[in-house]
Amino acid sequence: MANIFDLVNSKEIGTYYTNNPSNSVPYLGATLFPSKKQLGLDLSWIKGANELPVALMPSAFDTKATLRDRVGFSKIETEMPFFREAMRIGEKDRQEINKAAGASNSQYIMPIIQKIYDDVNGLVQGAEVNNERMRMQLLSTGKILITANRVNLDYDYKFKAAHKETLLTTARWSDSENSTPVEDIMRWQKVIEDDTGEKPTRAICSLKTWNYLMVNKSIKLDLNPIGGQNVIVTDAMLKQYFQTKLGLSIAVYNKKYALQDGSTNQFFPDDIFTLIPEGNLGNTYYGTTPEESDLMSGNTDAQVQIVNTGVAVTTIKIPHPVNVETIVSEIAMPSFERIDSIFIATVHA
Repeated sequence: MANIFDLVNSKEIGTYYTNNPSNSVPYLGATLFPSKKQLGLDLSWIKGANELPVALMPSAFDTKATLRDRVGFSKIETEMPFFREAMRIGEKDRQEINKAAGASNSQYIMPIIQKIYDDVNGLVQGAEVNNERMRMQLLSTGKILITANRVNLDYDYKFKAAHKETLLTTARWSDSENSTPVEDIMRWQKVIEDDTGEKPTRAICSLKTWNYLMVNKSIKLDLNPIGGQNVIVTDAMLKQYFQTKLGLSIAVYNKKYALQDGSTNQFFPDDIFTLIPEGNLGNTYYGTTPEESDLMSGNTDAQVQIVNTGVAVTTIKIPHPVNVETIVSEIAMPSFERIDSIFIATVHA
């Protein structure tokens, strides 16, 4: 008869996660910062402006940050954020597994096991959520700011001040009557092209920011000089307009994530418009977690399975009371080698 250790282990959980179709669609940031694996993870490997290592800066108390994301971590490992969460099988589920196993009937036991796998699947998905939050912070602020466990961390990628702009008064895109977004974007494209020789051909914004463009008077007049503002602009029309007018492909990214307090948040913030070039912008580097390091050295009785390039799923047998503890951990951080080819605009302050 199969016991709980046979049914719940890192290899089976890893296979379940990998084969789950819902996990096969990558986040936008994962396509811009492809995954890379390396042994350990020191900041000297993570590049920012001019290929220089990223600096870990102290964060002052009682100061207002542009964006302060609450990304959970348990400690700092080689100066990198180390994310780890764990779960145990509940007393009730354990009793149900024992009863079903005793009956030797898989149709009773598998729904219980799948529920456990789904819970762990959520932890692994949470690791990727943390990575996407960091990547989107870079694309909307040029920094990564982490607050958790009464510690503030500020990863400074040395984003150029000249590649940022905050629109004021009637220039704000929320002023649909007076703002001129096309002229703004052309100006920002020129800044990057003059500095790097590379013209940004892609952009990212939230749905709220996109809607500013949908109702903008100057854009409507350009789309229909005769009918003026009477034209009804669709998403497809506006995307084709920017592609034809500026050679610009705009991704409207409104994907959200949930926090443990039940609140939902957008990965990419409202009122920010970021211009980016073609191709990869950097990499998402995965380091060696303590669990994986123990596995490599053979100094562990736990079972460890690596998924998503560098997320460690660890299962530990607990003899009394009989249980399985599952730990999901990662050390990860994006590099940003092409940071000088990005322009970040705040279109409504």
